[in-house]
Amino acid sequence: MAFPVVNLRRGVLVWLIPMVWAFSFGLWGISRQSSVWRDEAATWQVAQRSTAEIWRMLGNVDVVHGCYYLFMHGLFELFGPSVITLRIPSVLAVGVAASCVAVIGRRLAGGWAGLAGGLAFVLLPAVQFYLQEGRPYALVAAGAGVSTLLLVILVQERARPACWAVYGSTIFLCGLLNWLSLMILLAHLATLIWSRAGRRVWARWAVASGVAVAGVLPLILFSREQSAQVSWIPPLTWHMLIGPAVLLLIGCVAILADRPKVGQLSMVTVGLPLLAVPQIGLVGLSLIQPIFLDRYILFSLLGLALLIGGSINAAVLASRKIFPWLSNWILPGAIIVATLALLPQVLAKKSPASRVDDVLMVASDVRRMKGSGDAVLFIPSARRDTQSVSPDAFVGLQDIALAETPEMSGTLKGVEKEPGQIRDVMLTHQRIMLVTDAANVARPVTANRDRVKMSVLEKYFTVVADEQVRGRRVTVYVRQG
Repeated sequence: MAFPVVNLRRGVLVWLIPMVWAFSFGLWGISRQSSVWRDEAATWQVAQRSTAEIWRMLGNVDVVHGCYYLFMHGLFELFGPSVITLRIPSVLAVGVAASCVAVIGRRLAGGWAGLAGGLAFVLLPAVQFYLQEGRPYALVAAGAGVSTLLLVILVQERARPACWAVYGSTIFLCGLLNWLSLMILLAHLATLIWSRAGRRVWARWAVASGVAVAGVLPLILFSREQSAQVSWIPPLTWHMLIGPAVLLLIGCVAILADRPKVGQLSMVTVGLPLLAVPQIGLVGLSLIQPIFLDRYILFSLLGLALLIGGSINAAVLASRKIFPWLSNWILPGAIIVATLALLPQVLAKKSPASRVDDVLMVASDVRRMKGSGDAVLFIPSARRDTQSVSPDAFVGLQDIALAETPEMSGTLKGVEKEPGQIRDVMLTHQRIMLVTDAANVARPVTANRDRVKMSVLEKYFTVVADEQVRGRRVTVYVRQG
């Protein structure tokens, strides 16, 4: 009876250690010096709206993140708005994803492979970035990990149809969080082909996948009407292909290190499609419409982690034949070396400087620099997120360009007045505070309203105070004469 107990304990440790590893990195410096950047500010401001206001907004913008916003709204209602509440779901999700990698690895290649894969996943630079991020990408990665683990179990064992329902439900939830995650079905399809799954598996996978896709299809179709929201993403260039090319090269090397047997599940037959298919799929979609952002397919790094785990396991097995005493030190040594090598990046991603701006810090400047009766302008209007996240800092300031608040208009940045109206109201004020981007990250002013704002400020006002901090800028203008 002792052997099964010991084996069970080892199995628990295989997934528990990566989970604790992920939580340790995630909780370390989770507040990022009390900073929140523009993407997280969108989550923050929407999560504080009522359910009715969120539904109204989703009809106009960001419907693709609607499920996530409603989820975060519930958390904010329960625990209150804070950077901890904002980011803890991502920390927990990465822990779940790392554990899934570990369990998959243990099932396919043994404990060393699972442990190595789970630990490696947490250390990947992109994972470290989204480990402490108030956005849905880590949650999608967790769902991808769970669904891939379920697929492995369902192929290896004769599971009941109810288990396939759980698989389909997981895919469905991932699709609601980000419908690009449905590319994982193509990765799973490649795995089934490679492993020569039986007819029963094929039939049940097709039904579960079809139901999940059908459930997400309305979201896909509706979100296409809001495609202008991603118009800022630049067209695909060859420079953008360097990252995917490197990842695919690593996958090819992994095949050499751990050659899979045809008709059998392995770290390669599961990991390589999971890595390659989303990368290639996103490149293909970006040729139709520019949407190439690596965060959309963060879940593909689960495949990279599995391949790394398989390669380290192959090294452990090979060393046992030559240097048995060395085999037990390969994984600890590799993790120590990788951790030390990546530590500068880990520290950098825990710094406010790792993000393009900080909406909370600039709110502190507004609070300190404002005067009674001052007016405030935002260039571009999206910088109104500072006011939405920290409304107390703007008490007493008149938002003179605003026609409808973000909540009333069902938008993220509100609706502003016509350029002529903005010009007229600006000329009735003596002091105007401008909140905009810092010079090093600011884009050229192109919107007609914003050009009018700058033209009036430069022609009729003089700068009396100017502060730049963490990607944002506050400038105080006083009327000439």
